[in-house]
Amino acid sequence: MFDPGKQTNPEFKRRVFVGIGAGAAAVGTTLAAALAQTPPPAVAEDDPSIHTERVMLPTGIAAYAASPKNANARAAGIVMVQHIWGVDATIRDDVRRYARQGYVTIAPELFGRNNPPSGDGVTDINVFRPLAQKLDNDQVNGDLQAAADWIRKRGPIKVGITGFCMGGSIALRQTWQNPKAYDAASIFYGAVKDQRVDLVAIPVAGNYGARDTGIPADDVRAFFAALKQPHDLRIYDEAGHAFFDDTRASFVASAAADSWARTLAFFHKYLTA
Repeated sequence: MFDPGKQTNPEFKRRVFVGIGAGAAAVGTTLAAALAQTPPPAVAEDDPSIHTERVMLPTGIAAYAASPKNANARAAGIVMVQHIWGVDATIRDDVRRYARQGYVTIAPELFGRNNPPSGDGVTDINVFRPLAQKLDNDQVNGDLQAAADWIRKRGPIKVGITGFCMGGSIALRQTWQNPKAYDAASIFYGAVKDQRVDLVAIPVAGNYGARDTGIPADDVRAFFAALKQPHDLRIYDEAGHAFFDDTRASFVASAAADSWARTLAFFHKYLTA
């Protein structure tokens, strides 16, 4: 299990700025320039353009969801896999960010069966390690499938999956353990070790930090180079682990902005275009 507080080495200076694309998503220069100027802004719970709700999945756990208020029955969806801190304020904000971009988005509370504490503002990862260790692979697969099914109740639409750290590893696992549930994936610093690259069956975008000492850049490059599906990888020279989390010291604005722009372009291509 990765500790976001210990995965970044500030002395690691080697340049690893990588873009690999066997059919990688094409990002329009206007869109990319506009989105990459700043990190994605926070979206308030009462933002008038979205609707938020808490739903109970048939597997027995709750989930936090948001959707655009003007979404029609064919609006694409995204399943967001929580990081080790649970479905905390950061994850809930990310759910709303995607909803504001037009995606019906849901984040299942994977720790929900074990009465987890709130992760809002928590910095001690040891509070959540026991909960992460109790996760059952088959149960997690079922919870995420239920979340994808909840989105698809709206109609025959495409669904993507994304996740951060622990959630990135789980989301990457879905691309080969349960690929029929999803149409594309964007992975944020999820471990590639023990993943079955030969079985990945959907397009995958990867967002990693060169200073992440827990996920070696060489391993990430090798994994993405071996993918047979369309893919888009970038390893940010200036970033370490958890660079997208704007509530923690690991946040790197430039990497967060660019990875957000690339992810939106990737999902647009494979979920809505």
